[in-house]
Amino acid sequence: MKLSDIAKALNARLDNALPDTEITGVAGIENAAQGQLTFVSNPKYNAAARTTKASAVIVSETFPAIATGMLRSKNPYLAWAKAIELFYRPPQYAPGIHPTAVIHPSAQVGTNAHIAPYVVIDQDVVIGDHATILPHVVIYRGATIGHNFFAHAHAIVREFCHLGDNVLLQNGAVIGSDGFGFAKTEEGNGPNSHWHKIVQSGNVVVESDAEIQANACIDRASIGETRIGRGAKIDNMVHIGHSCTIGHDALLCAQVGLAGTTDIGNHAILAGQVGVSGHVKIGDGAIAIAQSGIPHDVAPGAMVSGAPAIDHRLWLKCCAAYAKLPEIAKAVRKLSERE
Repeated sequence: MKLSDIAKALNARLDNALPDTEITGVAGIENAAQGQLTFVSNPKYNAAARTTKASAVIVSETFPAIATGMLRSKNPYLAWAKAIELFYRPPQYAPGIHPTAVIHPSAQVGTNAHIAPYVVIDQDVVIGDHATILPHVVIYRGATIGHNFFAHAHAIVREFCHLGDNVLLQNGAVIGSDGFGFAKTEEGNGPNSHWHKIVQSGNVVVESDAEIQANACIDRASIGETRIGRGAKIDNMVHIGHSCTIGHDALLCAQVGLAGTTDIGNHAILAGQVGVSGHVKIGDGAIAIAQSGIPHDVAPGAMVSGAPAIDHRLWLKCCAAYAKLPEIAKAVRKLSERE
C-alpha cells in the first residue's frame, strides 16, 4: 500500500515522508526493514525510532521530529492495531458442515456456518448466522448463541448458557463449568465428615463482543447466573467463579482468579495474577496491579496493589521502605542497646 493510503485509513497525518512510498508490511521497531511500517507508543522505544530502518513510524502527534517518515496519530497504539489489519489476512473458512460433525436433529444452526471436523452440537442448541466452529468444539444441550460466533478448537459451551453476538472463544475456553460449591455434612469437621456437592443449576451469560481466551474457565452459578458484560476481554487461564458479574469492557489479564459472587465494574482492569476473594465489588474504572490480593471492596477509579491490596501510591512507598528494613532494624537495635 502507498503510505498516503495507509495514513488515510488510519486517520493519521503524514509527516516527513513521500506519499507514494510503498509499504509492504509491518514489523517491530527493532526488526523493521525498508518498506515496512512500525510504531512507537511506549517512551522506552523513543530512541529506537531514530535508528529504525523502517520506511515510516506511527507516532503520537507531539512526538519529536526524526529523519524517518512519520504517521502522526492521536492514538498510536490503536493506529498500529489497525495497521496490522491492513496487511494481515486471517484464514477464511468456507460455509459447510464436515461429515464427522455430530449435530442433534433438534439443534438450529444459522446460515453460512462453518462446522469443522468432530464438532458436537447437542439437542435444542440455537446458533445464529455466520458461525465458525473449529474442530472438537462441544456445545451442550440448550445453549443459545448469537450471530458471528467464532470458537477455536476444543472450546466448550455448557448446557443452557447464553452467548450474544460476535463472541470469540479461544482454544480450550470453557463456558459454564460447574461452580466450586460444596457443603459440609452434618458430621462437621469430624473424621466421618465429607463434602456434599451443591448442584450448579444456574448458567453463564456472555454478552455480545466479548472475547474469552485460551483455557479460561467461567463457572456457572449454583442458582441464577454468572454474567460477562458486553465487550469484556478475558485472558488466558483466568478463572471466574460462580455467580460473578464482569462489567462492560472490563479487562482481566492472565491468571486472574475471582472467587464466587465477585462484582467487577465497567472498564475495570485486573492485571496478571490478581486474586479477588468472594462477595467483593470492584468499582467502575478501577485498576488492580499485577499479583494484587483483594479481600475488600475497591472504589470506582481507584488503583490498588499489594496483598492485601492498598492504594497503589502507598504500596510503592511501602516497597521502598521494605528494602530499607534491615537498616531500620539495625538502627532500632542500637537504640535499644543504649537504653
